[in-house]
Amino acid sequence: MNSEDKQAHARKKRDLTQGPIMDHLLRLGIPMTIGIVAVMSAAVVDTWYISRLGTVALAAISFCVPVVFALQSLSIGLGIGASSVVSRAAGEGNRDHMARLVTDALLLAVLIVAVVSVVGWLSVDPLFTLLRAPPELMPGIRAYMHISFIGSAFIVGPMVAGNLLRALGDARLPGITMVAGAVINLILDPFLIFGIGPFPRMELAGAALATVLSNVTAVVVMGWIMVHREKLILLHIPPWAELRESWGEVLRIGLPAVGTNMINPISMAIITAVFASFGTAAVAGLGVAGRIEFLFAIPLLALSASIGPITGQNGGAGNTARVREAFNVSYRIVFMWTAFTGITLFIMAGIIARVFSSDPDVVAVSRLFLMVVPLTAAGYGIVIVSAAGFNALGRPFPGLIMSFGRSIILSSFGAWVGGHYFGVVGAVAAMAFANVISGIVVWFWVRRAPMLARPKKKT
Repeated sequence: MNSEDKQAHARKKRDLTQGPIMDHLLRLGIPMTIGIVAVMSAAVVDTWYISRLGTVALAAISFCVPVVFALQSLSIGLGIGASSVVSRAAGEGNRDHMARLVTDALLLAVLIVAVVSVVGWLSVDPLFTLLRAPPELMPGIRAYMHISFIGSAFIVGPMVAGNLLRALGDARLPGITMVAGAVINLILDPFLIFGIGPFPRMELAGAALATVLSNVTAVVVMGWIMVHREKLILLHIPPWAELRESWGEVLRIGLPAVGTNMINPISMAIITAVFASFGTAAVAGLGVAGRIEFLFAIPLLALSASIGPITGQNGGAGNTARVREAFNVSYRIVFMWTAFTGITLFIMAGIIARVFSSDPDVVAVSRLFLMVVPLTAAGYGIVIVSAAGFNALGRPFPGLIMSFGRSIILSSFGAWVGGHYFGVVGAVAAMAFANVISGIVVWFWVRRAPMLARPKKKT
């Protein structure tokens, strides 16, 4: 069997319109889970290293996290738009159109993120003043965010390329790339943060630089895969009309998906501002707990990344029964995983909080959050899985509405009201309540929704 035949055989094995749904979810989800675990483990280790610099540094990074996540969400949203149209083209068997979409989507994503990076770099002070960051935190925030904005161009490439490979049914290589990047990040962290050996002591700037350098590696690897293995990067520039058509297809899904993904960091920023009214220790405690909760939510994120290729390919092929089955199987996985993690974090909350800080006020906030919010994480899982499934069907607005309702109306506004009347306890309780209500509403919504894919625009 020659190389072309092997590639054709591999693509046939990645056909998600055939075979058991659970098998596809596991095949796509397990490498993604491993990759995200590696990336988030690096983020947690980052947090631990930064905590050695003191409460001020820990609070500064807590303010930075929502903004960095917003940059990542922009890349993820554009990747979702691209993977939606690519997965449906795969279901239709249109490989030439897939190559055009892949190339044009990557170009569009790089251009958009480059503009956002420049604007963000110039706006650090007014942005974080708006987020109510205290003046004593601003030097650390500037150091971290200036490097993060400069390096954000290296975020978009691997994220969009990884989404596209998963849309074609391959999660293994994106997962390997994520692990490799995380290992590089972990190796560089202590040298750049603390100035070990010949390296200067950069503190928060060092943590940001380690992340950027790990992303450079991912860009090189993913670029090679897309060009040489998949042969989905076209090196000629298309006519403007053709480019506009491709960008229009991607943006029709991508812009609402960007909005959906931007909602969570906006909500995080609002909630961080609410906790800032309780003091620096409360912000630091929220930052620690949020990182830990996010680490345990990784399989949910992997599941949301896995359901899209399945609903997209089957929606493109007209297999509506398999699309509905994908939602139902995914919900069962959500309930099983969140029951396990919620109970685990409830029992281990105090021990985990004390690993990251000896400040009793920081520990108290982290412990309260970890005992309450993860018990309701099934609602969060249902929302993100449902939004991802509808995005891949070419119907992004249900996901936008679901995410806005949970994160802004229920969680952010609820945390503000609860915090105003009942302090930290009220804010945490409101976040848990938001998960429960949104999960119930979305579950009933999806049960009654049609499972049809929206056809691509005809020209």
